Amino acid sequence: MNLIEKVKIVQNHLSLKNYSIAIEGAKKILKKFPNNSYVHNLCGLALQGKGDHTNSINYFAKAIFYEQNNIAAMNNLATSFKNISEYERAEKLYKDILRINPNYVQAIHNYANLKKHFMKYGEAIELFNKALKQDPNNILIKYNLAISQQGIGNYSEATESIKEILKTDPKFIMAHKTLSELTEYRSEDSHISEMKELTKDRSIDDTQKIDLHFALGKAYEDINEYSLSFDCFKKGNQIKKNYLNYNVNQELEGFKNIIETFKDIDIEKHAISNSNLRNIIFICGMPRSGTTLVEQIISTHKLVYGAGELIYLFQSIRRSLLEENNTGKYFKLNVDKIFNQFTKQINDVENFYNQQLNRHDSESEYVTDKAPQNFRWIGFMKLFFPNCKVIHCVRNPKDNCLSLYKNNFPSNTMNWSFDENDIGQYYNGYKNLMNFWKNKIPNFIYDLNYEKLVKNKEVEIKKIIEFCGLDWDINCLEFHKKNKTPIKTVSINQARKPIYTKSINSSEFYSKNLSKLFNIIDHS
Repeated sequence: MNLIEKVKIVQNHLSLKNYSIAIEGAKKILKKFPNNSYVHNLCGLALQGKGDHTNSINYFAKAIFYEQNNIAAMNNLATSFKNISEYERAEKLYKDILRINPNYVQAIHNYANLKKHFMKYGEAIELFNKALKQDPNNILIKYNLAISQQGIGNYSEATESIKEILKTDPKFIMAHKTLSELTEYRSEDSHISEMKELTKDRSIDDTQKIDLHFALGKAYEDINEYSLSFDCFKKGNQIKKNYLNYNVNQELEGFKNIIETFKDIDIEKHAISNSNLRNIIFICGMPRSGTTLVEQIISTHKLVYGAGELIYLFQSIRRSLLEENNTGKYFKLNVDKIFNQFTKQINDVENFYNQQLNRHDSESEYVTDKAPQNFRWIGFMKLFFPNCKVIHCVRNPKDNCLSLYKNNFPSNTMNWSFDENDIGQYYNGYKNLMNFWKNKIPNFIYDLNYEKLVKNKEVEIKKIIEFCGLDWDINCLEFHKKNKTPIKTVSINQARKPIYTKSINSSEFYSKNLSKLFNIIDHS
């Protein structure tokens, strides 16, 4: 078998996502042809597919070493850098590629997605349009352009773009999901029957049907067909749960580890007080508890920049303070590493966090970070962010858990949210951890009740603004009109509406269907 045939075999395994076999085949070829740039790139792609970005970087770098202007390898290397949050290195590579070939579509598209990641939607849209000039029929580029339009609240443009995509490719499932988010359905809406027929299409695999089931569930709920709605949510959740092969105990063990680590730390004594960096307003709680709404309210204030749902706090803690076990899962806090930070003039956690934050287009003195699951790290907020404020969003537990069950969150972010037992166990673990933080750091956390906010908007908003240490800004009452802050979360469309009461006690419509889940949280 000659070299070309061997390379084709590796390519086939790569296309079939048989990454381990592709890696093994590529490495065998490289033993005989160690200077082959193309095969180094293939091996890097297979490693990237497995999520092994560190080793993929080594292979992409070798591909570039042996072929200096290998822009495919440069583009892939940039993707791996992005995946490990080395954003500056990724951006530099995209710029280098476009200097070599200004019309290289993959790099333009990926660079646009990097801009979108930082909610720089204006620059992203410009790049997506540039990419479409080179490849006008590329549906994925069109889709990402529509998502950017949605992110800045241009819902009519986004809707039209999505409909155009579906005319070209009626089986582009992500577009159906997005159209469902953008639509307030009526019983005669033809899109409902279109999605229903697609769930029967054997050419569409189960992972695609997950999005369809969730989209249909939302559509049926809009027209008050709650039994049909639940059936769709249940199917979507069951497929996703089986696909993930996930055990919620790893999350629960993480909660226990946090409590065990912090129970003997005198947080008040060790809280670092020599920071002159920006004032961060952390908005956290269970996902779907109102965090996006609260951020939209606060970031309407003239002195506040809404940074959205950031991963920087977890990344900075993981880099500096966590130990990695042999499965590659980060879960154990290293007490020695934590105490080592207290001796530093500038602690690594806040320093890394602010380095990432500086990539956003804002120099505002106040910044909101509304990553809900940051509730896990409240002790670190007190230790390493001396100027921060912490707002904890609280919602009716049943409504909150129902809302989780109704949404298809990205894999590896909330894998506990696709099963009644997992959601219930996670919720109880969250509640136990929050009780620990409140006893450990009294008067540090502001509990914001979603139902109170909805029923008494002006009073509750004034309390929030006062807690943040800000002067009153009347624009905060009109956040849905005044705030142009981009949104990336599943709450994207609700958060741009006036405060409404429809979601309060929505769990009553599903009380029989979710009795197992509600029983778990009732008896915690």
